[in-house]
Amino acid sequence: MTTGNSAYFAYLKQRSIAGYLYRRFWLYPALKRCLRGRALDIGCGIGDMLRSRADTVGVDINPETVAYCQSLGLDARLMTPDVLPFADGEFDSVVLDNVLEHLEQPAPLLAEIHRVLRPGGVVVVGVPGQRGYASDPDHKVFYGEAALVEVMAAARLIKQRLLHMPLRSTWLEQRISQYCVYGVFHRD
Repeated sequence: MTTGNSAYFAYLKQRSIAGYLYRRFWLYPALKRCLRGRALDIGCGIGDMLRSRADTVGVDINPETVAYCQSLGLDARLMTPDVLPFADGEFDSVVLDNVLEHLEQPAPLLAEIHRVLRPGGVVVVGVPGQRGYASDPDHKVFYGEAALVEVMAAARLIKQRLLHMPLRSTWLEQRISQYCVYGVFHRD
């Protein structure tokens, strides 16, 4: 494992109690209402969504986070960048929570998502607001609402609705790093 993998794993494990409670009791219940059937969590990290929702498989490029999830008995698998280790049409839903902004070229991963998603399947994509984007030097692309919808449309994923978490507020977007915009899209 590289130092970067270990540092990222440690970063994920250091979240605050307030952050844990927000994700467990506010964010994930809202996201789970958008999902259906068998779901894939891309960039599953330390497995929060996997623990929160049955019938969810996780993938990550970080071997340390995958091993951690597996040690908890969660279905997590290692992936190489832009390649999902699954058959065509294997999932009803996909979650891409705070991943897209790390990719300079999202098209290859979005094409893979389209491939593994059943026709009519749902994709939930979360991207950070202004403060969250600025807080991580690994972020490559900022997505406002229009840019998020545009990049997803280019991947033949059609907008159903947008959610602002914890709630829609320009003031919060500029002041808290946890503020995110979530798009709910469906596959053509």
